[in-house]
Amino acid sequence: MSDWSPSSWQSHRALQQATYPDPAALEAALSELRGLPPLVTSWEVQSLKRQLAEAANGDGFLLQGGDCAEGFADCQSDIIANKLKILLQMSLVLVEGLKQRVIRVGRIAGQYTKPRSADTETRNGITLPSYRGDLINGPAFTPESRTPDPGRLLLGHGRAALTLNFIRALSEGGFADLHHPENWDLAFMANSPRARDYRKVVESLGESLRFMKAVGGGSGELARVQFFTSHEALHLHYEQALTRQVRQFPGWFDLSAHMPWIGLRTADPDGAHVELMRGIANPVGVKLGGDLSPEWLEALVERLNPQREPGRLVLIHRFGADRIEHELPAMVETVRRTGSPVLWVCDPMHGNTETTANGYKTRRFEKILKELCLAFDIHRESGGRLGGVHFELTGDDVTECLGGARGLDEVGLERAYVTQVDPRLNYEQALEMAMAVVRKLRS
Repeated sequence: MSDWSPSSWQSHRALQQATYPDPAALEAALSELRGLPPLVTSWEVQSLKRQLAEAANGDGFLLQGGDCAEGFADCQSDIIANKLKILLQMSLVLVEGLKQRVIRVGRIAGQYTKPRSADTETRNGITLPSYRGDLINGPAFTPESRTPDPGRLLLGHGRAALTLNFIRALSEGGFADLHHPENWDLAFMANSPRARDYRKVVESLGESLRFMKAVGGGSGELARVQFFTSHEALHLHYEQALTRQVRQFPGWFDLSAHMPWIGLRTADPDGAHVELMRGIANPVGVKLGGDLSPEWLEALVERLNPQREPGRLVLIHRFGADRIEHELPAMVETVRRTGSPVLWVCDPMHGNTETTANGYKTRRFEKILKELCLAFDIHRESGGRLGGVHFELTGDDVTECLGGARGLDEVGLERAYVTQVDPRLNYEQALEMAMAVVRKLRS
């Protein structure tokens, strides 16, 4: 790829980028960042790519989930552990129900930026830069907080490293051992309407593991789990600084995460984000919506996977329950015509966002579930397969999405609505969604 370099994106149109008042300070921070160790390894990236390729062929299922946007203040042991616990609990349900490998990818250790619909925000006649995530500026509506600060790039790298270090320590210390799922129980799970169903899953998987051990077959990959990271590769200077060459493999790797993704707002085939992502060896996710024409989609696929490499491209569609039947079939057919192998994933969250009468941005559980079920049906009817799901969720006891087993209503949103950006499924709703996936696939 002689026409690409980690900096070639700078000659393309770059959307959703912050404007730093001091370019020299930005370059100083980037220079320091380029000398810091990477956050993930090329071995891990290659392992994930192989597993995604297998999932696209029917041997595996991707579970991707986490916060809409992480904050630096979330770098706390209990918050990190709860995120890991709910993803492990969901994957436990899927492993037992689907009888196949589940690939666990968190929106974690780097999801510190968010795209904005406008560069500025005005309150009471005062206009300031929009809050673009903790990697860039702060949420407080003051000039000091909202001014993009390049020092946050280094702070973000440090927070991501601390988060990953704790996740790896938990995993290697037996926290993620499928023989001991009781380690993952959240204190408030005892009161969940789905607690009994979850216990049955735990007991069933435990019996399977004990049987395999008794007959001497071992439990293989079921004994322990791998955990990968992902985030939207929005801040291009940050991603470039962590894009490295390694001795073990050819090419360049974005070692800020195992699987970076491109958002719908920056998915221009000729844009800077696609330019940077097309040259890296990582698996790359792309968010797709109804605004993409067939020509646009074909150009994206060709640009990002010209060699038709298995495991390279993860297409994450997000339409909304009311649009998916009209939009997805044509999109599937368009990608099939390209001949590129892809892993199809459903994000049923973003297209189902609404605002309640009392001003809360929320999503309805039944609409999320409806879009997900329709996605399974559409892919099956097209002769293909939905190979994964992508959720915005948390392991905490929040009240941000309506519905679910407890029937959370609009009044109930007020109890624990804490997100600064998008509403997330709470621990009960997330677990219920995993069980719904199993029921759908079994049917």
